Amino acid sequence: MSVTSGPPTTTPRVLLAKPRGYCAGVDRAVVAVEKALETYGPPVYVRKEIVHNRHVVNTLAARGAVFVEDTAQVPEGATVVFSAHGVSPAVHAEAAQRELKTIDATCPLVTKVHQEAKRFAREDYDILLIGHEGHEEVEGTSGEAPEHIQVVDGPAAVSSVEVRDPEKVIWLSQTTLSVDETMQTVSALRERFPALSDPPSDDICYATQNRQVAVKAMAPQCELVIVVGSQNSSNSVRLVEVALQAGAKDSHLVDHAGEIDESWLDGVSTVGVTSGASVPEILVGEVLHWLADRGFGEVEEITTANEKLTFSLPRELKRDMRPDAVR
Repeated sequence: MSVTSGPPTTTPRVLLAKPRGYCAGVDRAVVAVEKALETYGPPVYVRKEIVHNRHVVNTLAARGAVFVEDTAQVPEGATVVFSAHGVSPAVHAEAAQRELKTIDATCPLVTKVHQEAKRFAREDYDILLIGHEGHEEVEGTSGEAPEHIQVVDGPAAVSSVEVRDPEKVIWLSQTTLSVDETMQTVSALRERFPALSDPPSDDICYATQNRQVAVKAMAPQCELVIVVGSQNSSNSVRLVEVALQAGAKDSHLVDHAGEIDESWLDGVSTVGVTSGASVPEILVGEVLHWLADRGFGEVEEITTANEKLTFSLPRELKRDMRPDAVR
C-alpha cells in the first residue's frame, strides 16, 4: 500500500546572532554614568544621549542622569559626561570655560579616529570623512580639524568633493557604518582621486563589523530578521540593511518587543534576531520571549566571533571613585 505524504512541515525556529548587543565602548560609557551617579550623586548631566538607545537613556534618567543637548544647559560647576560618540575640541573648551567637571566617555575607537584626523591635518592632507552628515560622531571628528575635513555621506556625495591637491588626500570613516557601503564610497572616491590614501588602521569598529558578519551568516536562512535597536542608532539601522542585502526576505528595526507586528510572522518559519551595539541583552530576551509565545521557541545561536575586549573607565572618574568600586 502506498501512502501519499503531504508537504514537509518546518518547525518554527529562531536564529540568534552572536555577537550582538553591547560593545566594549558602549558598556564603558553606560557604566561611566552609573559610577558617576554613585560617586558624585545626582544630578549628573550627560551631553546628548550617552548611547543611542531609548531604554538605556530612560533607565539612567530614572536614576538621576539629566540629558541635555548642549553644554550651555549644564549649570556652572556641575558634572557632565560626554557621550560615547565623542565631542569636538570646541565643546571641551566651552566646558572648561564654564568650570564644568567633565568625564569623557568617548569610545576609545572613536578617539583613535580623532587622533588620525589631527595627525593628517598637521601633515596638511585633505581628509574625506565618510559618514552621515549631522551624526554626533561625525560632528566630533570634524571638529578636530574643520579646515581640513569634508564629510562624504555615501557614494552619491562623491561627485561634489573638491580637494586642493589630489596627490595628498586620505579617507577616514565614522566607526558605525556598513563595511560594504563604506567600501563602495571609497571605490568611488578612488576613481576620482587615484592617489587616495587609506587610514593607517581600520576605522569601522570591530563590534560593528562583527555584528554585520553574524547577520550575513544567518540572513540567507531567514524569512524575517528582527534587529533590536533605536532608530537613531546608526549601527542598528545598518544591520537591517545588511540583513536584506544578505538574503533575508524581510527585516525590521524595533526598540522593544512591543513594536513587533505579528503580521510579520505570516508564512515565516525562521526568524533571525540580533541587536545593535548599544542594546542591553534584556531587550533581546523580551523579543525571544515574545516569539516563543507565538510558537518560535526553538533557538539556535549562530556564532561568528567571540568578543573579549574591554575598556577601562575614564581616568577622571577612576581617580574619584572608591578603590573597591574601580574596575
